[in-house]
Amino acid sequence: MMRLWKILKKYWQRRKYKTLAHIHLVGNQIRVEASSKCQLKCPLCLTGTHYHRKHSVVGWGHLSFENFKRLIEQNPSIKHIELSNYGELFLNPALLKIMAYAHEHNIRLSAINGVNLNDVKEEVLEGLVKYQFFKLKVSIDGASQATYQQYRVGGDFNQVIANIKKINAYKQQYKSRYPKLKWQFIIFGHNEHELPLAKQMAKKLNMGFKAKLNYSPKKFPIKNAAFVKKETGLSAAYIDEYEKEKKQLYSPACLQLWTAPQVNWDGKLLGCCVNHFGDFGNVFEEGLSSLLQSEKYLYAKQMVLGEQPTRADIPCTQCKRLKRVVKTDLRKQLIEVIEKT
Repeated sequence: MMRLWKILKKYWQRRKYKTLAHIHLVGNQIRVEASSKCQLKCPLCLTGTHYHRKHSVVGWGHLSFENFKRLIEQNPSIKHIELSNYGELFLNPALLKIMAYAHEHNIRLSAINGVNLNDVKEEVLEGLVKYQFFKLKVSIDGASQATYQQYRVGGDFNQVIANIKKINAYKQQYKSRYPKLKWQFIIFGHNEHELPLAKQMAKKLNMGFKAKLNYSPKKFPIKNAAFVKKETGLSAAYIDEYEKEKKQLYSPACLQLWTAPQVNWDGKLLGCCVNHFGDFGNVFEEGLSSLLQSEKYLYAKQMVLGEQPTRADIPCTQCKRLKRVVKTDLRKQLIEVIEKT
């Protein structure tokens, strides 16, 4: 009887979600890059090496307040916006104004993709708390300047910690829980020994802690996989090891095509935070809703679900992750996300 029930349930789910690609937006969240510029020179980052500035559709610039305001006015259902992606959002001179406007219109702002928090004006640090910026993930790959600067080239570890302490002081002043802070630590061979200390420091600073696996393990390779697994609580020390064990992508960015479409600072609809190959049109000119329902965007979703072959005009075709994506059960992951929303 139980076996029959499982078969019927699976059949029902397949019928219910037969046209998954036609679902336009799950939930009420989008991603909008506040700034594609960054002052650091991280050697594995396409922004730090100036690739985006010279060669990709991401380019080099800031989201204007006027475009942010127009986007909100035209899409009143949007209630949560992720502002970080390839650049450092705190370089945007309009950020304080953007935060104030979002707060006034009950829109949550987050920077979960990550910020380096090196150069931030005092009024912006206060604004994060005053305007209840929701979540802030700070990329700190080390627990000392000597270690931190090996990857965050040009960064100042002590300044980052000082800025975190200022945010915490403002949180006490305003009696606020926000922003919720998290320390993100990309694991390299030169910093893995500082994992225990970084976790201790994060706890003292009232921050969550996330250890992140390196997407380019041949560069800055880890030295002690067993130690890394022990300190992180992860069952894998490498991304390919993780994906083989879990049978799913380490970071399934393709789901963002449905759950939180990525918009570039200049309005280009990228679809996901990984895409820098091409765009699906400009939301500031053609409208977000229109582009999310376009034939090109629909075809991209069908492609990553394995329902259509690659097509030259679809940016996803150039993505190195695509072959891995179609081999995983992205459909199952997507249905799980939909049912939780």
